[in-house]
Amino acid sequence: MRHISMTPFGRQPVTAGLLATRALAEAPAPDLAPDKWAVLHDLTAARADFGISDRDLAVLAALLSFHPGKTLDDDDKLIVFPSNASLSDRAHGMAESTLRRHLAALVRAGLILRRDSPNGKRYATRDLSGALDRAFGFDLRPLLTRAAEITEAAQQARHAELARRRLRENAVILLRDAVKLIQWGREQFAANWDALSDACVLLQRALRRKLDAGKLQELAGEAREILERVKTILAPETKKMSGSDSENERHHQSSDKDNHESEPCEEKQNERSEHIAKDPPIPLGLVLKATPDILDYAPDGIQSWRDLVATANFVHPMLGISPDAWRQAQEVMGPKVAAVTLACILQRADVILRPGGYLRSLTGKAEGAGFSPGPMVMALLRAENRLAA
Repeated sequence: MRHISMTPFGRQPVTAGLLATRALAEAPAPDLAPDKWAVLHDLTAARADFGISDRDLAVLAALLSFHPGKTLDDDDKLIVFPSNASLSDRAHGMAESTLRRHLAALVRAGLILRRDSPNGKRYATRDLSGALDRAFGFDLRPLLTRAAEITEAAQQARHAELARRRLRENAVILLRDAVKLIQWGREQFAANWDALSDACVLLQRALRRKLDAGKLQELAGEAREILERVKTILAPETKKMSGSDSENERHHQSSDKDNHESEPCEEKQNERSEHIAKDPPIPLGLVLKATPDILDYAPDGIQSWRDLVATANFVHPMLGISPDAWRQAQEVMGPKVAAVTLACILQRADVILRPGGYLRSLTGKAEGAGFSPGPMVMALLRAENRLAA
């Protein structure tokens, strides 16, 4: 089979980029034929380096599904010629105008080539014996010749992402230590805790954004500086109080006993305890799939509802949610449902202008038994599925 089409059909001009892509496509093939889905997987990791989006990759996946076999062998089958209707069907019903836009992006990125027929249609012809003679459509050979380049870019992207994640984890841990020590310090003695607390809140809000490695390194440095200032303030007080731990423990035990004895309505407290202990009516794994952003703030991962609640307790100031609003949400909804709700709010932080006010509104609905986080979780899952399509 000969590739006779070297220029685009119609009014589309020849460009330097087009000629460069065609030169890459005509380069020698590697010795080993790569797995086409492995190439797509690597390209997903390195998509920023190639200037393509997840939607572009969805269209590329649909194109690859028309290629027979698992590996990209250097043969005539690298040209696929699906109709727009067939391609749209495998791209989960994507509109033809949208398909054309994403196909053009893949061509500009040098990942596929157009092999246009005389009339611009995509089809294949056969010789007198019935074997395929010529094919007009999309040539996948650039994926074959650039497979090593794509793999290397993917490895670099994964290393960079891991480094960025570690930087975020470091910043989160430093900030968490500072916040909790400030809270403890407030209970022990007077100091300029408000200024330190405000500095922590500013850093927590900054960590809500998607940041590059340089900015994360800068925020981690600021968090470490705040933590050192807190430690300096607490150092003499910690030494002073270290000898009275057992006395404090006895005092707390006595106070707890007095508090339990003075509860005005034991039945009401038991009812609230049952409400708080009950798990939300949705699996934790499904919650985390719908709200992956909260995992950035859990360096040790989230394996249980307890982990999710602890992470939500740390994250709520970053969303501008006041301690009072958060406490009320936990009391009304229960800590677990409140944590799921906060995870959903964090996932949509770019469109929710006032997370604190939004949480108060949901808390009000929960008081009237008119709120469940289930619809929020399912809406996020549907949005993710649409994006993937």
